[in-house]
Order: sequence, then C-alpha cells, then structure tokens
Amino acid sequence: MLNKIRSSPVLSRVVPFAVFAALTLFQGRLGDTSQYWIYAIKTIVGAWLICLIWPHVREMRWKFSWEAIVVGGIVFLVWIGLDGLYPMVARRPGSFDPGRTYGAGSTLALVFLGVRVIGSSLVVPMLEEVFYRSFLYRYIIQSDFAKIPLGAFNLKAFLVASVVFGISHYEWLPGILCAFAYQGLVCRKARLGDAITAHAITNLLLGFWVIARSAYYFW
Repeated sequence: MLNKIRSSPVLSRVVPFAVFAALTLFQGRLGDTSQYWIYAIKTIVGAWLICLIWPHVREMRWKFSWEAIVVGGIVFLVWIGLDGLYPMVARRPGSFDPGRTYGAGSTLALVFLGVRVIGSSLVVPMLEEVFYRSFLYRYIIQSDFAKIPLGAFNLKAFLVASVVFGISHYEWLPGILCAFAYQGLVCRKARLGDAITAHAITNLLLGFWVIARSAYYFW
C-alpha cells in the first residue's frame, strides 16, 4: 500500500492531506483534551507522510525568496485584519487553548502550544500546498495534471481551487484571499517552494500572534 501511494502521482499528493484532514475531524470530539493530543498525533503522522512522499513529489521543496516573505507577511495581516468584518458561515468549534485546560505556563500547556506552532508552520504548509496548489489546481485544468507546468495560469482553476481552500477554513474570506496569493506566487515563480515558505511564514506569525494576544479563537 505504501509503495502504491509513493508511486502514484495522485495518491502521493492526495492521501497525506486526506489522512491529516481526517484526523482533524476527531479533534475535540473524543473529550475536550482530544483537541490537543490528536493535533499532536496528526502532526507526527503528517511529518511521517511528508518523509514518505518526499523523494517522489519533486516540487515539494522549500524555496526562499523576497516574494515569499512579503506574501507570507501580507497574508498574515489580512488574516487578522479581516477578523470580525465578514459573516461566518459556521461557528468556530472552540479555541485551542491548552493553558485554559492544563494551567497557564504548565509543562503540558507549553508542549501543546509548541506542537501547534511547529505543526502549523512546518507540516501544514507542505501538505496543503502539495494538495491544493500542485494537485487540485492542475487537476482542474487537466486530469493528467502532471503534464501541466506549475507556472501555468488558468482562471477557472485559480478561482475554484482558491474557493475550495477558503471554505475549508472557518475564516473563509481570508482563506480565499490567501489562496489567491499563494497560487499567484506559484504561477509567478513556476515552482511550489515559495508558496510553501509563504504559507509557513503566515502560520508562524499567526501562531506568535495567537499566543502573544491570547487570540486562541484563531486556532
């Protein structure tokens, strides 16, 4: 089964994201503390899946550029700046605040906060960018998606993939706008790595903001 996932251009890009997303569904549903330990589990599983597919998904490589840094910072500002300025289509399930559960400054609280920042900054960007920007965007253009260059622009795919990405988040409007930015970066640079870096910067800044401002509802 693992060999099949690694050798398939579709499965290697879809299965890791699908497994990660499936585990997300159980957060908070197996007791209040499950939102913390399931996040830790899915972060470990996600990192393992990245290692599994790394040699076979060639575009999944970090690339650093000034555009990636700027886009990552701007998306962070948009994400927090639009908060409360647009209607939510679903109620947030609750805040990820281990300090409330285990005590502020406790070892467990600090561990789970660290796991959240690491998971959202290192694991999530790679899995999501590979699925949305490498697979879904190109698959919408053509089922044999590997034949489509990463830098190819297609308006329909650009809009559809971005909306799908956006509505997969509770913050749907900034989600759509950030997908525009990340996909635009892929089209401009003709590679995925800059979008991975931008996504990581956005999530890292958001993580610091959440902890510094106790804005745990973003999580």
